[in-house]
This record gives sequence, structure tokens and C-alpha cells, in this order.
Amino acid sequence: QVQLVESGGGSVQTGGSLRLSCLVSGYSISSFCMGWFRQGPGKEREGVATIDVRSSTKYAQSVKGRFTISRDNAKNTLYLQMNSLKPEDTAMYYCAADLVLCDTWYYYNYNYRGQGTQVTVSS
Repeated sequence: QVQLVESGGGSVQTGGSLRLSCLVSGYSISSFCMGWFRQGPGKEREGVATIDVRSSTKYAQSVKGRFTISRDNAKNTLYLQMNSLKPEDTAMYYCAADLVLCDTWYYYNYNYRGQGTQVTVSS
């Protein structure tokens, strides 16, 4: 059984940094295409960043240059380094994984999904 567990969320001030982690159990993440998604208050869930099995990455325009997605296959963990945080980054952040689909920005296309970790950025 594949499980994804996010951690690392919290409350920071504008300009601060956080690093989110997504620990995967039940399968090696080296075979997964993965992504980070978020849903802010009153907003739809949106894609933040994706990474494929070759560690090629893509980012939403709103986070490009501030966020970095990475993977550590040895630790079976996906990361999202978030710098220069803004109040509009406030959201629940989710990780997702799939063995087949890559570079998709639709969260529910991923076969495996976590429960989320809350990020709050205050001004």
C-alpha cells in the first residue's frame, strides 16, 4: 500500500522560508512522477511544481524562482523548498505521485495523494 505523508508546514512571515517534505512508503519513488499542489482559502486546488523520473522540473509561474522541487530517492522523499514566501502562498500543500502520468497539473489525475500540510504566511 502506497502512502504519502507531508510535513514541514507552519507559520512564517512574508519573506520567510519553509521546506516541505513528502515521505513515501510502500513503493520506491524513483519510479514515480510527482508533484506539489496547493489549495488556498476560497480557491481551487492548483499545481505548484512537478518532477519526473529524470528529475526534470516544471513550475507554476506564480512560484518560479522562489520554490524548488527536488527528490531524494535514497530517502524516498519529495521536497519543496519555498523561499521569499508571500501571503498569497498561504494554502494547504499536497504531494501526489503516479507511475504513469507525468507533468500533469490536475491533482486528481495522480493515483497516490497525501493528506496535506498547512502553510500560513503573514504580512
